[in-house]
Amino acid sequence: SPNTPQLLAMPLRSPSSTAQPAMTQWPSPSPKLLPIPDYFQGDRLNEVWRVPYQERATQAKQWADQHNIQPASEDQTRTALLLIDVQNTFCLPDFELFVAGQSGSGAVDDSRRLCEFIYHHLSVITDIIPTLDTHGAAQIFHPTFWVDEGGRSPDPMTIISAAAVESGKWQVNPSLRGCFRDYSHTDNQTWALHYVRQLEAAGKYPLTVWPLHGMLGGSGHALVSAVEEAIFFHSVARSSPTQYEPKGQNPLTENYSALRPEVSQAPDGQIIAAANSSLIERLLAYDRIIVAGQAKSHCVAWTVADLLDEIKRVNPAIAQQVYLLEDCTSPVVVPGVVDYTDAADNAFAEFAAAGMHCVRSSEFG
Repeated sequence: SPNTPQLLAMPLRSPSSTAQPAMTQWPSPSPKLLPIPDYFQGDRLNEVWRVPYQERATQAKQWADQHNIQPASEDQTRTALLLIDVQNTFCLPDFELFVAGQSGSGAVDDSRRLCEFIYHHLSVITDIIPTLDTHGAAQIFHPTFWVDEGGRSPDPMTIISAAAVESGKWQVNPSLRGCFRDYSHTDNQTWALHYVRQLEAAGKYPLTVWPLHGMLGGSGHALVSAVEEAIFFHSVARSSPTQYEPKGQNPLTENYSALRPEVSQAPDGQIIAAANSSLIERLLAYDRIIVAGQAKSHCVAWTVADLLDEIKRVNPAIAQQVYLLEDCTSPVVVPGVVDYTDAADNAFAEFAAAGMHCVRSSEFG
């Protein structure tokens, strides 16, 4: 059947090493751990609820006074916590793309440890930068973008190869004709064929049709409630406005990485999606970058890979200032279907070989 999903099981950018990344320690001396506020409910990481902002703001100001927490502007060592897509759509079991990992509860457990990390190290995290996977229904990786010869959309997890587009097995939904003029002058089918060819030529994952997810304005797009609460508490206690970074809005390209799209140029050379140069410059200006989020095998790995490319271009030594929270991220695993654990671990091994530190959140302190 043309709608039968083909399952993806290829490594991330053909990693050369299958070794596990070496665990390293945080720099010394370690900061004093702050306590976790009494309101934190570690058993509610799989729920959606309203954060009581005014109450938390009052508590955060009192917390700063009680523990002598200085404004972030006074930090001598500036530390960024980059949180990749810690959203309900990936982190809650009842949502569209829950990242279960091999444990089956991966993203829920990751979010709990992440909240604890933020509270414990509130006084040394200068800025928190959460990325937000941000989509609409008609995007190149969603079922509604494609149809087969019978007008049927592909099932989630279908792989669309260049050969499948060349043969006409999959074509852009004709109902979307003219919908993307603001993004590209190329007609939809020409762009689609160019797109899947570019992915293959670059050795990236082939185009995966994902379940509809990260829908702007929906509950899946929101940050995990407990994580949002911790981020908000940090922003008030440290007088550090949270720096949100939406990604993935362009309907004609995937955007696993927070730093650049998978394909940026049309066949005629027109730029249809650019790298996030402002975020790249901002990150490279910090003394230390800490990374966590979902999923380890996809958006986290892609973002860190692009960050490493930029670091190598500017100064390879900067890699030693990057810390990857191994226990606050999980790979995509669908039991009996696909398991990206090895691909994720291989990617992290390459990052460690380049000088980045693969650490556990509990090792800081």
